[in-house]
Amino acid sequence: MIKIIKPKERETIIQALRSGVVPRIGLQHIQVGRSEELKSFVKDVDTIADGGSSFRLVIGEYGSGKTFFLSLVRSIALEKGLVTMNADLSPSKRLHGTEGQARRLLSDLVTSISTRTKQDGNALINILEKFISIAQEKAQKDGVETSFKIKALLSDLNDYPNGNSFAYVVNKYWKAFEEGDESLKDNAIKWLKGEYSTKTDTMKDLGIRDFINDASFYNTLKIYSIFVKKAGYKGLLVNLDEMVNLYKNPNSISRKMNYEEILSILNNTLQGTISNIGFIMSGTPEFLTDTRRGLYSYEALRSRLAENGFSKQLGLTDYNSTVLRLPNLSKEELYVLLKNLRNVFAKGKEEDYLVPDEALIAYMNYCANRIGDSYFRTPRNTIKGFLDLLSILEQYPSMKWDDIIEKIEIEKDIEPTEIGSALSALGHNESMEEDEFTTFKL
Repeated sequence: MIKIIKPKERETIIQALRSGVVPRIGLQHIQVGRSEELKSFVKDVDTIADGGSSFRLVIGEYGSGKTFFLSLVRSIALEKGLVTMNADLSPSKRLHGTEGQARRLLSDLVTSISTRTKQDGNALINILEKFISIAQEKAQKDGVETSFKIKALLSDLNDYPNGNSFAYVVNKYWKAFEEGDESLKDNAIKWLKGEYSTKTDTMKDLGIRDFINDASFYNTLKIYSIFVKKAGYKGLLVNLDEMVNLYKNPNSISRKMNYEEILSILNNTLQGTISNIGFIMSGTPEFLTDTRRGLYSYEALRSRLAENGFSKQLGLTDYNSTVLRLPNLSKEELYVLLKNLRNVFAKGKEEDYLVPDEALIAYMNYCANRIGDSYFRTPRNTIKGFLDLLSILEQYPSMKWDDIIEKIEIEKDIEPTEIGSALSALGHNESMEEDEFTTFKL
C-alpha cells in the first residue's frame, strides 16, 4: 500500500536533494537497503536509552551515503525519546584545539540539539523549560524553593569540570524565566552553547568567571547527557560527520591530540564509565586505515579498531563491530531509490507518476554512458539530475521524457577536498583509472 506523502515532507525532500544535501525529515520515504546496519544501530540506541553507552565509526567511500545513514539513525533515536546533536568537522572545528576549534564544534552541536517534538535543532530552550517544569513540580511536592531543587537535581554535575558552573547558569536561566528578563535568558543560552570566550564577558553578563573552552569539549558533552536525562529524556546521541578533516590536518601534533580525544571517548563508552550517551563518527577509509595520517597511525586506536578476523576471512560483515564499513549503493538499490523519488514527487499517488519504469532504466543507462559507474557509486548528481527531469515534466506536461532525457547535464560527483594533493605530497599515488562502462538492465 502506497502511503500519501505530506506536502511539507515532499518539498523538504526535493529541495534538499536538488541542493545536494540530506533532508532533515521524510527519510523513511527514500530509504533503500541498509536493513542489517540499521538493526545494529537500533540496538545501540536501545542501549543508550537503558543507561548504557555506545561508540561507532561509520566508514565509507565518498558518496556512499554516510551522512544519510547518520540522519536515519538520528531520526530513529529521536522517535525512541533520545536527544540528538550533530555537526560536521572542518579545519576550524575539531574535537581538540587551542584557538577555539573545539569550542566552535561544541557550539554547533548544542545549536543542533533536537528532540522528538522539535527535530530541526535549537531545542535547548525547550529542554531547559522541561527541566524547570520538572524541578518546579518536585519543589512544590517537597515544599522547597525551585532554585534549591534545581541545585539538588544537578548535584551530579559537581563531579565534572565546569559542572557546578553549568548548574549555576541553568539556575540563572530559571531566575530570568521567572522575572521575564530576556537579556539574562539570552546570556544563559549563550553560555550553555559555548559562545563566550573571555572571563570578563561571563563575569559581566552572568556573574561567573568560568566558560566552556576548548579543554572542556568532551566533559561538556557528558554534562549534557546527564542534564537531558534529568529533563526527562532517555539519553543523548552525538553524531560527528566529516571526520576526514582530522586526517587532512597537516599538523601532526594537532592530529595526535584529536586522536587522543577520540581514544578517550572510545575508552569511556566501551568500558561503561559513562551512561546514557552514544557517539557516531563518520569518515572515509583513509581516515581509518592510513598508517601515516589516519586513526591507524595511533597504535592505541589501531588495536581497538581492528576488524573482526573471522568476518574478514569469511567475507562476512560484523554489523556489531565498533567500525561499520558502509558499502556504496548497488545499481539495483539506486533503481529502487529512483522509484522512491518518483513516488515522493507524486506525493505518494501512483496515478500522478510523471515517468514510467522504463524511463528510470533509460535514465540510468544514460548516466552510465555519460559518467560511468560513478552514477550509482556516488549518486548525488544522478539524483539531482533525475529530480530536475521530473521538475521540467511537472511544469511542462506536453513534453515527453524520452525527448529530453539525454539533454540533462550530469557530471561526475567529485569530492571537494584536497586529500589527493595532500597524499601526493607524501609520495602516495592516486589511481586515475576510469570505471568501465556498464549498462543497466532488469
